[in-house]
Amino acid sequence: MPSSSQSATARAILYAFLANAGIAIAKTWAAMLTGSGSMLAEAIHSYADTGNQVLLFLGLKQSVRPADAEHPLGYGMLSYFWSFVVAMLLFSVGGLFSIYEGVHKFQNPEPLTQVWVAIMVLVVAVCLELFSLIGCLRQIRTVRGERPFRVWLEHTRNSELVIVLGEDIAALLGLGVALLFISLAAISGNPIFDAIGSMCIGVVLIVISVFLSLRMQSLLVGRSADPLIQEAIDKVIRDNEDIEQVFNTITMQMGPYTMLAAKIKLRSGIDIDTAVDDINALEVRLKEEIPNLKWCFIEPDVMD
Repeated sequence: MPSSSQSATARAILYAFLANAGIAIAKTWAAMLTGSGSMLAEAIHSYADTGNQVLLFLGLKQSVRPADAEHPLGYGMLSYFWSFVVAMLLFSVGGLFSIYEGVHKFQNPEPLTQVWVAIMVLVVAVCLELFSLIGCLRQIRTVRGERPFRVWLEHTRNSELVIVLGEDIAALLGLGVALLFISLAAISGNPIFDAIGSMCIGVVLIVISVFLSLRMQSLLVGRSADPLIQEAIDKVIRDNEDIEQVFNTITMQMGPYTMLAAKIKLRSGIDIDTAVDDINALEVRLKEEIPNLKWCFIEPDVMD
């Protein structure tokens, strides 16, 4: 992940942190005044999201720690680990608690009071979450360049931006559900609608957290580099006149950095010193074209 990409990710995390911290406080106040289960579920969700941004930022910073004897390939995978933890917290603290609170309110319904406070807070929260989402999308635009958004989302290895995007979407959907069911409870005078709203919020959070967890699982297991990086690597190798054939190339994305292993056939008749010079020159060229190609292992051979 280039430094500009890392800065874009950090800004997206900051936008989400500020929005969620303010929203969490406002929702707590509204939940205490109204006794709304949906509002309490939303407050817990926002507190969880606020803590999640701290974990994402921690992963972002830890992922660029230099390699050492115990971790010769560095700490890049920590960004995926913390992103996976955040997805799990969204599932447990956000989703499961919301369903629990909804079931509790369904079994023990209580009339809502000062519903206008809850509606006002939810409308303000929607505006703040839109601010966070727009900020996230702006940073994604910086990273994805000319690629369509759908293509970027399918291929990106930037776990933090994916998590922030998922949280923002989950938050907006949850706010919409809360607004709908609190309004129904106020209009009908039936607090059961509020309990149903809390359970629906939980379902939304669980669905999105499962999607995010599966995305993070593929990165934790080990995933090749972004197709754009692989294309750039293939072009550099293909354009090298000293290489007669490329047997295979393997890439691995290690958080912000990329690792490459390639097996090639050099032109016939060269001595060992020339072969070493050719390979060293190839590695320099690759790292010039792909700045975050941190590890480059080139194996010369005559057959696959």
